[in-house]
Amino acid sequence: MQTATSPDVPQGVRQLEIGPERDGQRIDNALMTLLKGVPKSMIYRLLRTGQVRVNGKRAKPDTRLTQGDTLRIPPVRVAERSKEEGASQAAIAAAAEAVIFEDKHFLVIDKPSGMASHGGSGVSFGAVELLRQARPKEHLELVHRLDRDTSGVLVFARTRAGLTGLQAAIRAGEVTKQYLCLMVGHPQKAKFDVNVPLKKSILQGGERMVRVADDGKPSLTFFREMEQYSGARLMQATLGTGRTHQIRVHAAHIGHPLAGDAKYGDKDANKRFRALGLDRLFLHAAHMGFELDGRSYGFSAPLPDDLKNFLDTLAAKRKSAR
Repeated sequence: MQTATSPDVPQGVRQLEIGPERDGQRIDNALMTLLKGVPKSMIYRLLRTGQVRVNGKRAKPDTRLTQGDTLRIPPVRVAERSKEEGASQAAIAAAAEAVIFEDKHFLVIDKPSGMASHGGSGVSFGAVELLRQARPKEHLELVHRLDRDTSGVLVFARTRAGLTGLQAAIRAGEVTKQYLCLMVGHPQKAKFDVNVPLKKSILQGGERMVRVADDGKPSLTFFREMEQYSGARLMQATLGTGRTHQIRVHAAHIGHPLAGDAKYGDKDANKRFRALGLDRLFLHAAHMGFELDGRSYGFSAPLPDDLKNFLDTLAAKRKSAR
C-alpha cells in the first residue's frame, strides 16, 4: 500500500479487510469515517463511478459491509475540499438544539422539516453531518432516515452496539414507528390498512419515484383517524414495513394523498392548503419505540407549531362553515 507523504499527495489504492467493528455498516458511512476530510460529494462520486469496490464488485451507497469483505479504496486527495468549507453556524446550531434524548448508545433529535437526514444528491449537509460538526469528538452514525420534508424523531447511534442492535431490530420488524399525517378528503373508514407492494423507479430526469407494482416489495401501513377537519383528516400511520415513501404512496394509492405532498399529492388541494398557510408536507414522525439489551426505549416528538397552527386554521374554517 502506498503512503501519502503530505495531505496534498494522493493516497495509493488501499485494500482493507473489514473487521467485526464494521460488520453490517453501510459503505457510505464507513467511507466517511475512513476518508476524513474528503467531501461527501466525492465519496458518493467514487461509489457512483465504481472506483470503490467490495470483493472486486461495484457497491452502492447503501451496500452493507460484512466482516471479511475486502474493501478497495482508490487514490483520493485528502486535502481537497468541496466549495462549501463547512455548514453555517446557524444550521449546526439548529441540529444541536433539536436533540431530545441521549444516552450511552443513542442520540435522538426532533428533525425539522427541510433538513435532510444526510448529505448527498445535491444536499451538502444533512442532520448527521451537522451533528458531527457540533460534536466533533463523538462518533455518530445515522440509524435510519426521514425524508427531507418530514419532521420528527430521528435516531443516531453513538456506539457500534447501538447501531447494529437497532438496525437488526428494524430489519426484524421489532421497532414501532408512528407518524401523524393529514390526508386530503375523507376516507370512508376511520381505521384501515393499506397492503400493496411498492417498487422504486428512476424517471428519465433522474428523479426517484416509488409506485405500486405487483413485482414490488411487500408494504403495509396501518391508518387510524385522529381528527376530522375541513377537506382533510388527521391520521395516525403505523408502519408494518419501512419502504421508501411508503406512507405517501399508500395514501395516494387509496385516493387520499397527503396534504402538501409535491411528488405524490393533489396539486389543486395543495394549492388550496397553501393559501391557508401549509407550505410543507404534512408528515411527522411522532413516535419510535423498541427494546435493546432488555431496556425499553420510546422517543416522541410533538407536532411542530407550523402544523398545529395549520390544523387550527382548518378547525376554524370548519366551524365557520357550520
